[in-house]
Amino acid sequence: MEEDDIVAIWSERVRSASAEGRTLRIRGGGTKDWYGQTLEGEILDTRAYRGIIAYDPAELVITARAGTPLLEIEAALAERDQMLAFEPPHFGSQATFGGCIAAGIAGPRRPSAGAARDFVLGAVIMNGQGQALHFGGQVVKNVAGYDVSRLMAGSLGTLGLILELSVKVLPVPQAETTLKFDMNGTDAVRKLNEWGGRPLPITASAWRHGTLAVRMAGAEAAVKAARTALGGEVVDAVEAERFWAGLREQTDSFFAAIPPKAALWRLALPSITEPLQLPGAQLMEWGGSQRWWITDTDAQTVRISAKQAGGHATIFRTGHGYDRGAGVFTPLPAPLMKIHRGLKTAFDPARIFNRGRLYPDF
Repeated sequence: MEEDDIVAIWSERVRSASAEGRTLRIRGGGTKDWYGQTLEGEILDTRAYRGIIAYDPAELVITARAGTPLLEIEAALAERDQMLAFEPPHFGSQATFGGCIAAGIAGPRRPSAGAARDFVLGAVIMNGQGQALHFGGQVVKNVAGYDVSRLMAGSLGTLGLILELSVKVLPVPQAETTLKFDMNGTDAVRKLNEWGGRPLPITASAWRHGTLAVRMAGAEAAVKAARTALGGEVVDAVEAERFWAGLREQTDSFFAAIPPKAALWRLALPSITEPLQLPGAQLMEWGGSQRWWITDTDAQTVRISAKQAGGHATIFRTGHGYDRGAGVFTPLPAPLMKIHRGLKTAFDPARIFNRGRLYPDF
C-alpha cells in the first residue's frame, strides 16, 4: 500500500472515531505499553507507515516515518558513524522511531547531550480531525510561540498521531572509557557534583551497590587526560557497553525483579540531593539527578519524599498487585493542567487519542 493511501485511511478512521466518540490507541511496536496510566481504545498500528525519507549526514539530520523500526534508524546512522545522542531505550526489538519520541525517554547520555525533545526539529502529525499538520523543519532555529514538534516528545500520543519526524543526530565520539570507583552513595553524589563543575567529558554516570561508574567520551586526548585526572579502575570495553546498555534497556540485574505489590519509581531530584534514607533498593543516574527506587511504599509517601527533596516522582513499572490508582505521573498544579487541557482541546477536541494514558481524565 502506498504511503498516501495509508495516511488517507488513517484520516478517515480518525474522523469517524471523532464523530462517534470512539477512543483510538496509537501503538507502534508496543514495547512501552507498560508506561503510562491506562491503555484504552482500538489499536491504530503505525508500523505500516515506515521508511527513512531523507538522511543528510553532513547536516546531521534524519527524517523518517513514525513507524520505522528504531533499529533501522540506528543502523543507518551507524554506517556514517553517527547516533541518536539522547540514547533512546528500545525496551524490545519492535520499538519504532515515533514511539521513542512519543515516550520521550532518554538514556544515560541525557545529562550531557539533552533530552529527546531537544533533538526534534520538525514533525508532521495528524490531529483529531484527521488533518495532517506540518510543524518545524529540518534545521535548528528559534521559534515564536509553541514549538509544537517538540511538544510531541513525551506526550504519549495524547495530542495527535505522529506521521513523520526530523531529528538532529550527532557524530559517534572518537574515544570512550568507563571508570569505576568503590564508594558509598553520599560520596558518589559529592564526587559527581564536584566533577560536574570541571571541564570533563563525562557522558554518563551511575551508582549502585557501592560502586560508582563514570563514562567519558570525546576526543581521544581529552578522554585520556580525564582518565588520568580521575583515577579509578578502567572497565573492559565490552563489559562497559553491556553495563550502560543494561541501564538504558533496564535489563540490568537491579531492574530484574520487582516484587509483587511493589513498584519501580523514577525520582527526578536536584543532583546535590544526598541518598534518600528510604527502604528498598536504590540506583542513581544522571549525575545524581535521576534516582531509581524499588519499594512497596505507598504513592503518597513516595511523592512527599520526592517533593521535600525538591523533585517529583513517576511510577515506571509495577509488580503484580501494586495500586496505580494514585496516578503514574505526579499530578500537575492547576495552572499547568489548564495549559495541558487547552492543548488537548486544540489538537484532539473529541479526546480520541490515547485517552487516559497520561492522566486519568486527560
